[in-house]
Amino acid sequence: MKKIEAIIKPFKLDEVKEALQEVGIQGLSVLEVKGFGRQKGHTELYRGAEYVVDFLPKVKIETVVGDDQVETAVAAIIEAAKTDKIGDGKIFVSDVAQAIRIRTGETGEDAL
Repeated sequence: MKKIEAIIKPFKLDEVKEALQEVGIQGLSVLEVKGFGRQKGHTELYRGAEYVVDFLPKVKIETVVGDDQVETAVAAIIEAAKTDKIGDGKIFVSDVAQAIRIRTGETGEDAL
């Protein structure tokens, strides 16, 4: 099992969610996050004073999938989230040692 974490632009959330559903990914968590990478932030004007916004609003999507679904899920996220502009985001894939469904006690991929 693998955990996929994708940090994307907020306005791309619906497209990514639909793309994942189309390839059979059923469960995901969404968090509103702030951060910066190469995009670095930007300058804004507020009541005549200029200030730097270091942390930009992003959305973090997390899902755990079987090993056989990883490439399909990653490809779906890239296709849906890509704008070809700086700040499109990042995808991280990591191993998951165990998953347990609390209601039934199912473990491993059966719990997904």
